[in-house]
Amino acid sequence: MLTIDGSRGEGGGQILRTSLGLSLVTGKPFRIEKIRANRPRPGLMRQHWTAVRAAMRVGGAEAEGAEIGSTALTFAPQRVTPGEYEFSVGSAGSVTLVLQTVLPALLTASGPSRLTLEGGTHNPFAPPFDFLARAFVPIINRMGPTVSAELQRPGFYPAGGGRMTVQVEPCERLRAIELLERGEVRGRRARAIVANLPQHIAERELHVIERRLDWERSCLHVEEADAAGPGNIVIIEIECEHITEVFTAFGERKKRAEDVARGAANEARRYLAAEVPVGEHLADQLLVPMALAGGGRFKTFELSGHAQTNIEVLGEFLECTVGAERCGPHECVVEVT
Repeated sequence: MLTIDGSRGEGGGQILRTSLGLSLVTGKPFRIEKIRANRPRPGLMRQHWTAVRAAMRVGGAEAEGAEIGSTALTFAPQRVTPGEYEFSVGSAGSVTLVLQTVLPALLTASGPSRLTLEGGTHNPFAPPFDFLARAFVPIINRMGPTVSAELQRPGFYPAGGGRMTVQVEPCERLRAIELLERGEVRGRRARAIVANLPQHIAERELHVIERRLDWERSCLHVEEADAAGPGNIVIIEIECEHITEVFTAFGERKKRAEDVARGAANEARRYLAAEVPVGEHLADQLLVPMALAGGGRFKTFELSGHAQTNIEVLGEFLECTVGAERCGPHECVVEVT
């Protein structure tokens, strides 16, 4: 049985989620210790516990230590079973991270699956729904499966209460792909979404984006969302010939709307100036599916701590090598073999 040190690298929940996902795909049991050891509150929190329970159901797995607060877990999967599943975090914990745990196994399962996920769909500590649907899922679909995601109701931190569904039509084997060029920019859109908050917050955010990115007003949209609690997110979408990237920033108490928008706009400006197709957060998400496909290459920024952690865990479960060759002051080409 594999033994995983949960305190390595960035020492957060990423090690647990990647281990669970790869265990489901490979059938290899593992034990993880020191779960989230580098976080202020170590151990399984509700969203991590939900991810474990989801993996147990999808993989018919047996587990020891699957309790909130647990700092060690033993996980032994049996057989991945596609089908209809409902998973509820019961808080504002991220449902996209729960999906991240079970999706790799369902992409090549023996039949289609439909997942209903309830909790936080727009959480500042995880990829929001819009990033998942517009940036990540289209790339996965190019690798063979057909995945679609639909948002029924947004759930912002800290109230939660969101709901989304994901449909997965699997393929026999994932195809390796390359993402080395983004091509010409074909579309630009910025949305400022408010839920149970004044509309002028969104208008101020879009005014900053208009000035910093020099975009026309037709690219800027104010949206009011129906959610269980207050929430605010800025979403900048850049659609290119070969890829779409999404950059987000969340409103917080005592944080000016202008500062929120400036953070998202600066990310988008950096992306456009560097001429890389894959942004930092998308790079984190692509490593697992590319490893399962047996290969792939993409050009991105310097790898984050999350990405480095993923690479280490990949080596525990799969016979693969991930290399990063610098191709600029802050850019590199990542190759999975």
